[in-house]
Amino acid sequence: MVQTHGARGLTAAAARGNLGEVRRILEEGRLHPDTINEFGRTALQVMMMGNSKVARLLLENGADPNVHEAGGTAPVHDAARAGFVDTLQVLVEYGASVNVADHTGALPIHLAIKEGHRHAVEFLAPLSNLRHTNADNQTAMDVAQASRQPDMIGLLFAHSRS
Repeated sequence: MVQTHGARGLTAAAARGNLGEVRRILEEGRLHPDTINEFGRTALQVMMMGNSKVARLLLENGADPNVHEAGGTAPVHDAARAGFVDTLQVLVEYGASVNVADHTGALPIHLAIKEGHRHAVEFLAPLSNLRHTNADNQTAMDVAQASRQPDMIGLLFAHSRS
């Protein structure tokens, strides 16, 4: 989408998690949620990741759940890294892929494991390609072992057997 003056307000409201303001801008401004701001980012990319209601509103209005930054990072990477399961669920519900790698080859599950977000890993494990390797040739299990996350190792082992 082409950059517009309104994109600044939309991305700022999304970054603050201001649901009412995001709704107002989308309705009154007739602005597509994928309109980029002056930094080349959309509202979904900069939104407060812990606010699944803002994510849902943007996605309901046509935001691309698989929008990527230049480095390959998608909103699912950010939500997984921060452990926001509700936001991950909304993104996946609207078609976000959890099997897309960022610039380091990491899938969202790799990031959730590394940060110790068990609930995010529980959500992502059945949806993720657990054999995918990152740039360091590490699978999700390897990341769990390298991060010394014993509870993650057991969780991943259980999912790899099912």
